[in-house]
Amino acid sequence: MSRRKNDLSQRLEAVIKTLVPQQEQNPDDLGPMMRAIKAVHSISDHTSTTPEDLERQRAAEELFARLVTPGIGIRSDSLTVGSIPAEWVSLEHGHDRRHAVLYCHGGGYTCGQLGYARILDSKLALATGFDVLSFEYRLAPEHPFPAAIEDAVAMWDYLMYMGYGARDVIVAGDSAGGNLALELALKLKEQGRAQPRGLVLFSPWTDMTASGKSYRTCKTLDPMLTMEYIAAVREAYTGPDADWSRPCYSPLFADLRGLPPTLVQVGTNEILKSDSERLVEHLQKAGVYAQLEVYPECWHVFQQMPVHRAAMAMESAGRFVQKII
Repeated sequence: MSRRKNDLSQRLEAVIKTLVPQQEQNPDDLGPMMRAIKAVHSISDHTSTTPEDLERQRAAEELFARLVTPGIGIRSDSLTVGSIPAEWVSLEHGHDRRHAVLYCHGGGYTCGQLGYARILDSKLALATGFDVLSFEYRLAPEHPFPAAIEDAVAMWDYLMYMGYGARDVIVAGDSAGGNLALELALKLKEQGRAQPRGLVLFSPWTDMTASGKSYRTCKTLDPMLTMEYIAAVREAYTGPDADWSRPCYSPLFADLRGLPPTLVQVGTNEILKSDSERLVEHLQKAGVYAQLEVYPECWHVFQQMPVHRAAMAMESAGRFVQKII
């Protein structure tokens, strides 16, 4: 087992160090970046949810995170909330301790750990000046729906117990974590509780029915996601016989009235682009302040990568947060 992990680590590290732009390279050169992303995703079969393939996928994400996470001026402190592993990511120097970000990581509900979450945790801490709390919600298929949302509610309750008010907290998430962030807001609404101050969503997965046109028009453009991958992780999370149009799976079809101000960022080259576009349209029709930013020639959760457009996107997220605080 350890030998297989070492082989995987060596392969992935070689790919990333060779292809990810270094400081002396043009950060807008997306050709090498696209090849790096495709190489990372080819290491294991992302349409498989067997224990062996999930182990490879999860290990690949962890190593990828170690290689691209910003480390200067950032500290991390681990904790456990109930049985949920969690981590505070903070600026080492002076920062705003009155507010916090609760971060929900992506990974198709089947992958993602604290190390993987730390990439965007760190960038959000730098962009907002807030402490960022991430957590390892239970993953499918070992722990299918509703385990992740139960864990998200538990983390929200922890922040409230620690003395934060709902209006002091921004909830953020990427991909499936964007889905989870929305589902958390909807669950709080269902329970008659106060909403977060705002939502910041990076390429959120909002429509498990995959009915948006970008699933077809961006099929050959997306370097990361395929419909086969979507179908595999969707089934792992919900089971094969689920009605994916239910709002508990697809927040796009929920009653969105009363949700907080929301920023959504997405790239032009991803099959989930329609999920973002339609979400913002539905939010605005529901009377929610919602802002959509579409970044040209960018891919799924491009904000993770060390490229100029990612820096622009994170700066914009920081401005949005300061605007609504």
